[in-house]
Order: sequence, then C-alpha cells, then structure tokens
Amino acid sequence: MTDFTMITDAEGVATITWDCEGKSMNVLNLAALLHLDQLIDQALADDAIKGVIITSAKKDFAAGMDLNVLAKMREDAGENPAQGLFEGIMSFHTILRKIERAGMDAKTNKGGKPIASVLPGTALGIGLELPLSTHRIFAANNPKAKIGLPEILVGIFPGAGGTTRLVRKLGAMAAAPYLLEGKTLAPAKAKSAGIIDEVSDDPMADARAWVLNAKDADLLKPWDAKGYKMPGGAPYHPAGFMTFIGASAMINGKTQGAFPAAKALLSAVYEGALVPFETALKIEARWFTNVLLNPSSSAMIQSLFINKGALEKGAVRPTNVPDQTVKTVGVLGAGMMGAGIALVSAMAGIKVVLIDQNQDAADRGKAYTASYMDKGIKRGKATEDKKAAALDLITATTDYAALSDADLIIEAVFEDPKIKAEVTQAVEAVIPKDCIFASNTSTLPISELAKASARPDQFIGIHFFSPVERMLLVEIIKGKETGDRAVAKALDFVRQIRKTPIVVNDARFFYANRCIIPYINEGIRMVAEGVAPALIDNAARQMGFPVGPLQLVDETSIDLGAKIARATKSAMGDAYPDSAVDDVIFWMEKQGRLGRKSKAGFFSYDDAGKRLGYWDGLATQYPRKEDQPSLIDVQHRLMFVQTLEAVRALEEGVLMDIREGDVGAILGWGFAPWTGGPLSWFDMLGSAYAAERCDQLQADHGDRFACPDLLREMAAKGQSFYGRFNKTKDAA
Repeated sequence: MTDFTMITDAEGVATITWDCEGKSMNVLNLAALLHLDQLIDQALADDAIKGVIITSAKKDFAAGMDLNVLAKMREDAGENPAQGLFEGIMSFHTILRKIERAGMDAKTNKGGKPIASVLPGTALGIGLELPLSTHRIFAANNPKAKIGLPEILVGIFPGAGGTTRLVRKLGAMAAAPYLLEGKTLAPAKAKSAGIIDEVSDDPMADARAWVLNAKDADLLKPWDAKGYKMPGGAPYHPAGFMTFIGASAMINGKTQGAFPAAKALLSAVYEGALVPFETALKIEARWFTNVLLNPSSSAMIQSLFINKGALEKGAVRPTNVPDQTVKTVGVLGAGMMGAGIALVSAMAGIKVVLIDQNQDAADRGKAYTASYMDKGIKRGKATEDKKAAALDLITATTDYAALSDADLIIEAVFEDPKIKAEVTQAVEAVIPKDCIFASNTSTLPISELAKASARPDQFIGIHFFSPVERMLLVEIIKGKETGDRAVAKALDFVRQIRKTPIVVNDARFFYANRCIIPYINEGIRMVAEGVAPALIDNAARQMGFPVGPLQLVDETSIDLGAKIARATKSAMGDAYPDSAVDDVIFWMEKQGRLGRKSKAGFFSYDDAGKRLGYWDGLATQYPRKEDQPSLIDVQHRLMFVQTLEAVRALEEGVLMDIREGDVGAILGWGFAPWTGGPLSWFDMLGSAYAAERCDQLQADHGDRFACPDLLREMAAKGQSFYGRFNKTKDAA
C-alpha cells in the first residue's frame, strides 16, 4: 500500500489522500514524496482533471518529515555528503514548485490547474510546507489542531521551502515567531496570522467548490506576479533594513551565538530576500545543508526528536507489566509542588485527592488550579468549562480515608525523613494493597525512605521539577527493592500528564541534581577564586544555558544551597569535596543575602525584585584577579564538571540508558541544548580529547575533574558513547 492515493470524481476534481500505513500520523518519506510527484504529473497531464485537493485520511494532516530521509541522503552521497544533501533537498523544492506552478505558462502565468490542501487537524513541518506550496489552504475548525513550523526546536529550520514561502507571504517580521521560535497556532489563529487561508466546518466541500470555480488569478502566488514587493520591505528597503537589523540583534541576544540553526535561518531569509524566488530556494537549500552538516543539528535531532519521542512512547517501560493507567492519584502535601502535581493530573483527566494537615492549606492547593486556569482563560487557551472540569476532579481534604480508591500516591511533604516515614505509614493503612506509593523527594535516597513502607516493592520516586506545570521532565527513581509494576505505573502516569520520563537507579541526588549542583558549585568556587561574576554567568549563557550558575542559585535561594551543603557534608564526612564553596555560601547566608526572595544575593535588586547588577560586596570579600581566565577555560570548567558527573552516573549504573542522560539534562536543567546533552557533547569532542582535557583540568583545578575509568577506556579504544551504548536504535 502506498502513502498517497488519488481518486477523481465525476466533475473532474482529483483528491490525493495521504495515509501512512501503520502510523497514527502521516510522516513524509522519500518514496512517498516520489509517488506524490507521479500523482501530480498524472493530474496535470489528464485533461479530464480540472483541479486537485490534497488531504489526509487521518484526524491530522502530518507531523512532519521522517528525518531518516535526510540521514539516507547523506549516507548515499558517500565522500561528498554536502552535495548529496543539497541535491536531495532541491528535489523536494522541485516537486513542491511543480505543485505551486501547476502547469502554468511561464510567460503568461495562465493555464494552471487549481490545487488546494485540506488540513483535518495538526499540520507541522513538512505538513505545512507542502500546503504552503498549494494555491489555497483550508483547515477544519478544530481548535485542538496545531499548525506551524517547529523545526528550530530540534536544531534545524524549515528547509523544504517553508522559510522562503512564509517570509514572502507574511514578511520577515511577521514570520519571525513561527520560524525563529517554532510557534504553533490553532487554525483560527493561523488564519488571522495569514498562514492559512480558510477555516471551515466542512473544509472538503469548501475546497472542492473553490477548485471548481478558481480563476487563473487565484492560482498565482504573489511572489510570481510582476511587481511583487515583500511585506514589510526587503533588506534594501528602509523599513526592511531596520527589520533585519532588529532580527539579527534579537537572535544574538536570545541564542548568544550558541545555536547554529537560528543564524543559518536568518542568513537564508536575508540572502533569499535579495534575489528572485527560484534562487531564494537554492539559497535556503544551501543553508539547510550547512545546518544538517553541523554536528549540533544531528545531536539535537537525536536527543530532542528521536530519543525524547522514544522515551515518551515507553522505550524503557518494563514489557512484562500490563497497562497501569492511573485513575485516582492521591497527592500528599498541598504546597507549591503538591499543588502543581494536582494541577497537571487534573488537566489530564485524572481524579485527584489533595491532602494537607489543615483544610485551608488543602484549599489553597486546589485554588492554584483555579488561578492557573483563570490565566489561561485570559490568554484564550482555556475556557470556563475546562476550568470547572479540572476543579471537579480535585478533592481538597485533610482526611486520609479519602485515599481509599487511589491507585497512585505521590508524597510531596517537607524534606524530612521522619515526617515522610510517618506519612507513609499512615497512608498505607488506608490505601488499597496494590496502590503504588511514590515520593517526590529531590535529595533523600528512595531506598532509605522505602524502609518505612510495608511494601517496598511498590515504593518508588517520582521527582518533579518546579514549576511542575512548565517543566517537561519527570525523574523516576528505582529503589533497591522497587518492582517492575511500580516502574510501569510511574511511566504510565507520566505519559498521561504528557511529560517526558527518565528512569534512574537510586543514588545521592539521583541524576539531575547530581549534575546541576556541581554546575552551581563551580560558579561559586570561581567567585572565591576572584573570577568576575559577569564572566562566569555570561560564559554559561554563551554555551547555551538559560541562566548562569550565580543567577541560578539566586533564583533557587542561597539558604536552600546552604541546607543541602550541610546535609551532604553530614552524610559524606571527610569525603565531602566542596568546603571552598561552603565558605562563600555560608558567608552569604550570614549576610542575609538569600537570593531573589530576599532581594539580596549575588545580585542586587530593586524593591520590585528586578536585578540591578552583581552585588559590589562580592568584590570586597573576594577581590578580583588581575588576570582573568579565558572564556573557554571558564566554559570548560562549567561544562566538564557536569558532564563528568553524567559519565560517572552511567559508569555506576545510576543511568541505565544514555538517551535518558541526554534528554534528562536538556529538559531537566537546560543543559546546552545545541550539544544534544552531556554524553552527546563528549561524543562531539571525541573521547580522546575529552580524557586529555580532563587531565589538564584536574592538574589546574582539582580531582573533581579526574577522568573516569570508563572515559579513559573509551579514549584508548577510540569509542563514542552512542557507538558503545546505544543498543536500542530500533526502539528509537
């Protein structure tokens, strides 16, 4: 069976239907594209066919392109991958341009056949680029549908004409949010933005009527018409000139130069706007090839598209356990974390019993959902009915007996082992015997907490990141006695609330905090050494981190850092490695500088909590070195100190799958997304160089940079992490 089929009705309207066999959504591959080309040729050559509608047999139009197509183009090109990719991409342009011109006479722009596209639902990536090449886009009145070009989010940009066509259709400034931010819209908003043409309750009927009545002028794209001028002005126009200056500044401000796809996209837009349309497509293809050959692109696609998708589909789920869909979740503790967990659970249609020590606290936790939904209603992203439905699912109470029907418990009480043990035992007295109990702890070992449980095989960690409703990652922690059903339950729950899970074995700080704490500590350590705070934070941002380590500790609070340091020092004794960091943290704590919440930390703040700059008192207490380290040295200290922890976590069996190490790092704490994650970054550097650099950093800065035995062995054998450990490519 082919992905595209064509049927012609009695009035000469040919309907080409896209339906990928065995897939829930259409994804374009090379064979399907070539078949579509044949069908278009057939339709244009058949005098009995008056026009064409391209649509989907599924509830959505298309999710995008099968990225393996690009990989195959590269492989087939052998020693000249750039040429192979460029020629392959140009073949896409040729086919879509054929649809766009539809048999028109090159001189008169007449005689073409109308080709419309009908989008029953979501249309993303190539799923929008293909419709953009048709003469009119009709979308079903489906508010759940998403329409857009999100390629930039996985390290590439729309390379099948979407960049060139959208800019020529909307103008560079209006197109920027959809190209540079990957913003997607519901059909009605996509029409208002000018991306699509019609939203209809019966789009097939409306498209058919349009095809039968379309005139030559209805088929001609603005950029093919004589005298076309780009909306907002081309680069040589005064208004357009200012647009491109602003766009360049915006990209460099947001990316700090760390994301190659954004700069390449702007280059394709700028250069393409200076030349005729056909030449602009070639320029787009050249820049797209440039991005595809950048290792950052491959790494981002691997982690944020392939690996992330595999984890969300259950790549690490125990296969011997039946479906564990959660019907009722009990959330213990209605503070910020518990309230957030209740919110995302209710929005996923799960019944929630939200419990706290007093009714007022429980009610405040439930009110968090009401407040969140009210904000959504103001932005047009929610309705009063959805708000009421979510609130109806949440029962706020102090009575443990209300948990009698729960099949999953998530404990989010104060981080004290004694309190958690008391709550565990009290709750297990009333919940069903097969109910899974999870702790949301961020630091306390799950195996120790499970000792308070009468059923340790049903005890697991489900670690959310704050704020729960915004953070995409959920870290699932297996204790020493945690059973497969508990793991499956946690994974199925995370799937229900539409987040991305990673599963790790129990160890101090698990995985995410194990890596992020050294990042913060290294920044603080450099302050004590006399490195300029601005150099530290800006070095991190220029590596692609959303915030630098000093700003991050101000946001999370300095007294929390001091508390974690004391607890860690107590547990580790003489093996504790961070006394130099504690000197700074404890001193800041004594000064009452606890971060943004106290309007005083590494930064100074105004009365509204706005950062005013780094606090002058730092330079008094820790005088600045006259000779500051180089940017790359600061960046390597910040990057290696985290990446080495990821390697050690893999070496020790805390990480069980390298995909989880990379995806978890990017989604959990914003590890430089352009790298594809810490293990992908070491693969970019090469294990030999990474090991050599470890030795240099260890000699200059201490044993925290010591090369792990695993990395040393890989360097000797010339291995990469994905070459050695990625044994589940088929599952991805």
